[in-house]
Amino acid sequence: MSEYVKVENLQVAKGLYDFIEEKALPNSQVDSKTFWIQFDTLVHDLSPKNKALLLERDRLQEQIHTFYKEKESITFEQYKQFLYEIGYLESEVSDFEITTENVDNEIKLQAGPQLVVPVDNARYALNAANARWGSLYDALYGTDVISEGDGGERKGKYNPIRGERVIQFARTFLDDTAPLKQGSHKDATQYTILNGTLVVYLESGETTPLEDPSKFVGYQGNPTEPSAVLLKNNNLHFEIQIDHYHPIGKTDKAGIKDILMEAAITTIMDCEDSVSAVDAEDKVSVYRNWLGLMLGTLEATFTKGVTTMTRKLNTDRIYITPGGEDVSLKGRSLLFVRNVGHLMTTNAILNKNGDEIPEGIMDGVITSLIAKHSLLGNGKFKNSTKDSIYIVKPKMHGSKEVAFANELFTRIEDMLELPRFTIKIGVMDEERRTTLNLKNCIHEVKERIVFINTGFLDRTGDEIHTSMEAGPMIRKNEMKSSTWLQAYEKANVQVGLTSGLQGRAQIGKGMWAMPDLMADMIKQKIAHLHAGANTAWVPSPTAATLHALHYHQVHVPSVQNKLREQTTDLKDDILQIPIEQKPNWTSDDIQKELDNNAQGILGYVVRWVEQGIGCSKVPDINNIGLMEDRATLRISSQHMTNWLHHGICTKEQVLETFKRMAKVVDEQNANDPNYKPMALNYDDSVAFQAACELVFKGYEQPSGYTEPILHRRRIEAKAKFAVKQ
Repeated sequence: MSEYVKVENLQVAKGLYDFIEEKALPNSQVDSKTFWIQFDTLVHDLSPKNKALLLERDRLQEQIHTFYKEKESITFEQYKQFLYEIGYLESEVSDFEITTENVDNEIKLQAGPQLVVPVDNARYALNAANARWGSLYDALYGTDVISEGDGGERKGKYNPIRGERVIQFARTFLDDTAPLKQGSHKDATQYTILNGTLVVYLESGETTPLEDPSKFVGYQGNPTEPSAVLLKNNNLHFEIQIDHYHPIGKTDKAGIKDILMEAAITTIMDCEDSVSAVDAEDKVSVYRNWLGLMLGTLEATFTKGVTTMTRKLNTDRIYITPGGEDVSLKGRSLLFVRNVGHLMTTNAILNKNGDEIPEGIMDGVITSLIAKHSLLGNGKFKNSTKDSIYIVKPKMHGSKEVAFANELFTRIEDMLELPRFTIKIGVMDEERRTTLNLKNCIHEVKERIVFINTGFLDRTGDEIHTSMEAGPMIRKNEMKSSTWLQAYEKANVQVGLTSGLQGRAQIGKGMWAMPDLMADMIKQKIAHLHAGANTAWVPSPTAATLHALHYHQVHVPSVQNKLREQTTDLKDDILQIPIEQKPNWTSDDIQKELDNNAQGILGYVVRWVEQGIGCSKVPDINNIGLMEDRATLRISSQHMTNWLHHGICTKEQVLETFKRMAKVVDEQNANDPNYKPMALNYDDSVAFQAACELVFKGYEQPSGYTEPILHRRRIEAKAKFAVKQ
């Protein structure tokens, strides 16, 4: 898209201009001429502020580097005082509580799983939006949650031994979550509604209500023989589906064919870390899908086996209440959109001097314009019942950058004629300066904040880069048990609760990155709820269905009530830098660490750069599939850069490791017809050169971010291979 349209003082790539004029602006109640005049003004007013904030990042980083280089020995108090002196640590604001209004129940009242999905992939985006409801039977049968031992293998069309284990697991869930006053759901032969009460017939011939009758909230079909029974526990729904003629239902005493779980109550449609969008063509693809979601028109046609399928957004689910009235529940996840951060610029729009404009400003304007269609009721469904737009803003450093996002959103509201605070913000706590000043950050957006979370990978990448000169970092798998990380996870929840987020906003935890290891997820991810999080990221709709089980086991508001009493200042622990004071690693230890990092970097970069895939399940060095995005790349590349900088390894060793691991990655991708092997010619492989550059030039990268190199190399690959999105 080298052709530009001049509009006011902007030059807009023709494809983007046409999309805005023909698709985004019509029926938005925003006049075209007024839009471009105000967009022009906004860009030229705010771009210098954006640039100044990035220069402040550079200033602070250089001062921290110099601090370590000039001092032979440093006490903790000296270091802490230094951070206050340079403005890295801020004086904390007085106590306050957020005042955000018009927040949807999925955010303020319901605790449940959250999906993050690349919005440029229509099929994935639709799967995620529709993951509001998921089959428990399918999730159990298709994953390792159910043992394959003793005849329970996943083989053929259906294994009745495995199926019986699924049914028994599900019945135990019913007994634990909605117990009967007497007996067990395992002995149920019929579910019926009598005088607005759910009555269950047992094999013994007896009948029983639920122990807590209020958990029955609706049904479908005939009350004496319902096709579905809707239950609610901890503000989350699940549905017992009954069909005596279904292949599973006809073998069941009570005719139960499945249990449908309310699962991914919220989803982040991602324009950032999981997307490879480097030019106007890519950005139009991102925006077009977001518009399709807001209008309810997005579809994806694909082939599964020999069958061609078309996916669309699910409709709402209709039930009859115990009192006989109709009630509807949303059939789709509540959608956030994650814009890019403050760092990158884009050639999709040029300013009056012919320079690229900040991509985050463009994202904010266009995604909000598109979301306005849902507020106006222009689509088949309304995303927000409270007429709000939800934007997640990543990678902000400290309260001034959050204040800038607030100013941007205020200007966009005025530009699009939206009431003040229509645009809500999610602040991702994934940079060190934000972690240490989180209370101040929240204060800057106290009228519009609806989400904070922790992100181990990006946060660790910034930890490594910020303290690059402090010394060699501990091994990557030791980070999760380190002092700073434990304190970071606790402080995020603590600050969120003391700032009044409970009952008004989400406090989230990070991703379970191993989509094939669901049994481990079931055992471990419940810890996020015990830590006080009312949402946590999962890698797939299946994982969302299984993670929903945790929210029935743990009443998160009760956990948060207890945690609100904790007011420990954790800053000193957060400031504990994870360096290895006296490295005594063997040569084998070092090589294994390098192998692991290099293989992960190459496996992700080769798809990003040469195929435009921003998020996928990438096999690790042990062939375990991991959900990878740019956050995983940042930590791995910065870790290798740190060890190289401190002489733990040599440049020659790193290069040899990359070449050896390139052969491993080539083999892992051998069945991909679109894959271009790296090891055939290392010098000619754009992906291989990008991976090396991420490490060898990692010290110079702003905050250790991978975007500048990836974007440049992706543009190079698109030109070289004429790659089309």
